[in-house]
Amino acid sequence: MTKVTYLSTGELAKQLQVSVRTLRYYDQIGLVQPSERGNGGKRFYSESDIFTLEKILLLKSLSLSLEDSKKIIQEQSMTSILHAHRAALTEQVETMSESIRHTTSLIHALDLEGEIKWEDLVTLVATHQQEREWTSYFTNEEQQILVKQLPSLESQEVSTKKWINLIKRIELCIKKGTSPKSEEVQLIIDDMNILSEETFQGDQQLMDKFWDVRKSEKASADLGLYPIREEIIAFIEEALSV
Repeated sequence: MTKVTYLSTGELAKQLQVSVRTLRYYDQIGLVQPSERGNGGKRFYSESDIFTLEKILLLKSLSLSLEDSKKIIQEQSMTSILHAHRAALTEQVETMSESIRHTTSLIHALDLEGEIKWEDLVTLVATHQQEREWTSYFTNEEQQILVKQLPSLESQEVSTKKWINLIKRIELCIKKGTSPKSEEVQLIIDDMNILSEETFQGDQQLMDKFWDVRKSEKASADLGLYPIREEIIAFIEEALSV
C-alpha cells in the first residue's frame, strides 16, 4: 500500500512560496481545503491538495478571480470563462495603451511648451475620439502616407522628438530676436527641410499641401493636430522666403 505524504501549512507555504495567511484564506472560502486535520486544527495537505493549489496559483498568475478559478478547477464553463477573461485582459491592455499614449502626449507638450496647455490637449483628445476629417483635405493615398509618417505627440519615436526640438529652437530664436534671415535660422530651416524630406518621402506637393493645412487653425483642429502658434508659423514663413 502506497504511503500518502502530507505537508503542513508551513511546509506547503514554504514549498510554493505563498503565505500561510493565503492558505488559511483559501481553506476558509472552500477553494483549497486540506485533506487532513491534526490536533488543534492543524492542517495537512495531500499531493492532490497541493496539485489543486498549484492550479489555483497558475490561474491567479493569469489575473483570474478566485471565483472564476474555482469554477475552472471544478470544470464548470472552462472555455467560456477563459474566453471572457481573455476579452477582459485585452480591454485592460487597450486601456493601458491609451493611457500610455496620453501620458506621452503630456510629456511632449510639457517639453514643447514648458507648461501644460490643457485647453489644447483636451481638444486634441476629444478629436482623436471622434471621426477626423482627413478626407476633406487629403486623398486616400496621401492619408496613408501621413498616418504612417507624421510625428505624433502620442508617439515615442525619435522623429517626434526631432520635430519638437526644431520648434523649440525656433522659439528660442524668436525670444532672442534673431532675424529669420540670419545664418542660425537658415540652418534650422535646412534641418526642417531634411526632416520634411524624411516625413513626406520627398513628395514636395504633399509637403506644401500639409504646410498649408498646418497654417490653418481650423484645418489643424479638424485633423486633431497639436496647434502651432501663429508667431512661429509667421517666423518660418519669413525664413522660407529668403
